[in-house]
Amino acid sequence: MNYQTYKPHRDLESLVKFYWTLEIPFDPKNAKQMVVPDGCIEMTFNLGDKIKRFISETDFILNPNAMVMGQRTKSYYILPVGNVDTIAICFYPYGFANFVNTPLEKLVDKETPITELFGPDEANKLEQQIANATNTEQRIEIIENFLLNKLNEENTISNIVKSTVDTLLKTNGSTSINAILKDDLSKRRQLERHFKKQIGISPKQLGKVIRLQAILQKLLNQKSETLTDIAYENEYFDQNHFIKDFKELVGITPKQFSENENMALSNLFYKKN
Repeated sequence: MNYQTYKPHRDLESLVKFYWTLEIPFDPKNAKQMVVPDGCIEMTFNLGDKIKRFISETDFILNPNAMVMGQRTKSYYILPVGNVDTIAICFYPYGFANFVNTPLEKLVDKETPITELFGPDEANKLEQQIANATNTEQRIEIIENFLLNKLNEENTISNIVKSTVDTLLKTNGSTSINAILKDDLSKRRQLERHFKKQIGISPKQLGKVIRLQAILQKLLNQKSETLTDIAYENEYFDQNHFIKDFKELVGITPKQFSENENMALSNLFYKKN
């Protein structure tokens, strides 16, 4: 597996977390790989063979070659049918809403073709330009020109959403929404409404996902010795609360996660970032 990340242009760095590329030669022995929620929205361009996304233990769909992966509320499995050659844009939680008019709650737990978000003419032109480029640097330049042009349309994120997300990111999702809003119920309703449109999921759900990311870093990099350590370091009430939240998002327990062959891709991503 060859996984690389690249920094965005300074005019996009508050919205785009990074760009990434992934190349994997086909191996018939490859196992399905689990993709876990990460709180980010990604636009991906598949330059290789098709990728299966499983909707049950045995049933699957083939992902679009150019798509946006919305916020995730649960994990899912993928499996390439051949060689993997992908370039993607990873947006901060409030990043992607600056480039589209579609309410992001419509994208949750879905792979949406970019033609549905930007129109067929503009989307097909972008996809063709990326496919025809000869290297990663050219592809990133094409992507950034596209994003900067879309950004000129001046879609804006509400201050209450941005400040809440920034606090959650800064505290690894351990700060409660009530603490952020100081128990102001009127702000809570406003925040919930804006979050659905501009993030896609609720503030509480995003906090859980961000906290999960911090935990995965520790599990995969072996930065904590026990599950109890991880629970207390991430401000869970106890180990049972931690395991319950983990299983809700990932579908398996932390112990099963660490021992699972389906985690090779996640291991690659989280050890790198």
